Amino acid sequence: MTATIRAGLDHRPTENARPPAAPVNERGRRFPRSITPGAGADSDERSPRMPGPPRVRVGRVYDARTAEDGTRVLVDRLWPRGLTKSRADLDEWCKQIAPSAALRTWYGHDPDRFAEFRRRYRTELDDPGRAEALQHLRELAQQRTLTLLTAARNPETSEAAVLADLLTAEPGTD
Repeated sequence: MTATIRAGLDHRPTENARPPAAPVNERGRRFPRSITPGAGADSDERSPRMPGPPRVRVGRVYDARTAEDGTRVLVDRLWPRGLTKSRADLDEWCKQIAPSAALRTWYGHDPDRFAEFRRRYRTELDDPGRAEALQHLRELAQQRTLTLLTAARNPETSEAAVLADLLTAEPGTD
């Protein structure tokens, strides 16, 4: 369903590289060794599940990965212009969730049309393929921080912002 890109996982430390700092929780305390992300045979480098609503962020795919990003997912249908897959540093590319070409063309990232874009896009998310992709993003957000990425110049008025609102909304308030 979702195209997975494992880019940038082959980081080799340089001679002067310092070991990474021990991971810390939201209060700045170090995780006990038993739940340190990446520790344990069956761990897949996920941090412990966070209590409360999922943490979803929105950003530009052109920006470098930060420590707060968690899982980075590109939600655009088209690959960003001038960006290599290794430089994008993505965990996934979920192009199935992107708005239709007709809606994207009509919207044209005009801020005056954002409210109507939001309404139309949410209607499109009822499509079975997009609904399945949205559920996948919900599952990712429950596991750790999820950063939805777009190539749009203003991510706050993009499909990523609409998705972030849906993923963080209380159940039943859609």
